[in-house]
Amino acid sequence: MSVEVISPGLFTTVQDLGRYGYQRHGVHVNGAMDALALRVANLLVGNEPDAAVLELTMKGPALRFHQDVLVAVCGADMQPVLDERRLRRNRPVLVQSGSVLRFGHAREGCRAYLAIAGGFDVPLVMNSRSTNVRAKFGGAWGRALAETDRLSLGKPGKKNVRLARQLQDRSVNRADSFCEADWFVPQSFFPYPQQKDAVVRVMPGAESELFTAQSRRDFWTTPYQISVQSDRMGYRLHGPELALNEPVELISSAVSAGTIQVPPSGMPIVLLADRQTVGGYPKIGHVATVDLPILAQLRPHDRVQFQQVTLRAAQQAWYEQEKALAELETGIELYLGGRSKR
Repeated sequence: MSVEVISPGLFTTVQDLGRYGYQRHGVHVNGAMDALALRVANLLVGNEPDAAVLELTMKGPALRFHQDVLVAVCGADMQPVLDERRLRRNRPVLVQSGSVLRFGHAREGCRAYLAIAGGFDVPLVMNSRSTNVRAKFGGAWGRALAETDRLSLGKPGKKNVRLARQLQDRSVNRADSFCEADWFVPQSFFPYPQQKDAVVRVMPGAESELFTAQSRRDFWTTPYQISVQSDRMGYRLHGPELALNEPVELISSAVSAGTIQVPPSGMPIVLLADRQTVGGYPKIGHVATVDLPILAQLRPHDRVQFQQVTLRAAQQAWYEQEKALAELETGIELYLGGRSKR
């Protein structure tokens, strides 16, 4: 059985947590821009954390389901509507076969994630189902979704089935095209800013001392604007020009998600999910992993303020997020266990 693409949206791709272990061969990691939203969406339908989902950008698709499916939507608010009824985010929803789910433009945020019980069954390429659009492999045919595409679904596991049965049991009107769970993850669970100016924690980079004292002050005290020339590879930023104390030639070295490089233009670039594997520009900072979801939800013209943080503080923040995710998973398990005994 499958999901049919009626309209593809602006840029919709299949993503998981990324393609790791191949950067030494020059292969991009790819994966979800907002890994937190992906992981929560998968939790809500009972998937493994790295199950393949759809990443929707700015404007979502219209999809027809050809089987009864359990779904969850997290991330940006793209005003999802299922057969003319609004579908709420951050909760499991059981959808009947033949139903059509339509997404609009993002009212807030930039990227939404649609998880389906069992995940999207696209081929594994180098241990990942993520789409590498530039190299044209992975995901669904190595590209963004197109009209009339059909995506196969993986076989639901025991946890997926338990969640679906719970919703079937509480469905009052069998004629309804979907049934929502009466429990959900509050939006406050996610670190997204409530305004267009976001604060993102950053650790000083290996070459930060090569920049002038004024440039370092500007970097930490002045907001930067997201350029329209930004994508999954990286965000180009507009703001105070960052200058070096003197010209320098660097040997290319490894980069990671959140590395902030400064090319000769003096305008910083934050490298993200589809980043290259190495870079030779000076690195003025590294975004704390825990704050990458904040960046992922920023749009062109939004502004970001960098806040200096130590490695230890960044690691502690990451630990707290992982702890919260583990508690969420435990809570879902306990709830399902309690319901199954009634």
